[in-house]
Amino acid sequence: MSVRRVFSGAEWERKVGYCRAVLAGDQVFVSGTAPVAPGGGTEAPGDAYRQARRCLEIIDRALQELGVSRAAVTRTRMFVTDISRWADFGRAHAEFFGAAPPATSMVEVRRLIAEDMLIEVEADAVVLPAS
Repeated sequence: MSVRRVFSGAEWERKVGYCRAVLAGDQVFVSGTAPVAPGGGTEAPGDAYRQARRCLEIIDRALQELGVSRAAVTRTRMFVTDISRWADFGRAHAEFFGAAPPATSMVEVRRLIAEDMLIEVEADAVVLPAS
């Protein structure tokens, strides 16, 4: 089985010892993805929708690097610091996946790696051979 890894360059990858995504055989596993702004820091502090969109954009970039479409995503997990903002997080998720929604969970957690981060998203995908 072949294994490919994608790194985003986030400072935590080196410090913690992980990569953004792994393609192992026909399965893709995307690490918890926080709303990191280009150049560092948190994207859109206080804006649940924009932070969720940013997480999904980072996930999409990792998938593209592996040659995988977002339509192949079968499951996401959203870890949020304020579940009362579910509609904003959910709207970003629904818009992003469109007609190919994955199974998902949204779970409230006490906090994330940075105080101003409202969401972190994981994703799994299955890549089927072309027929």
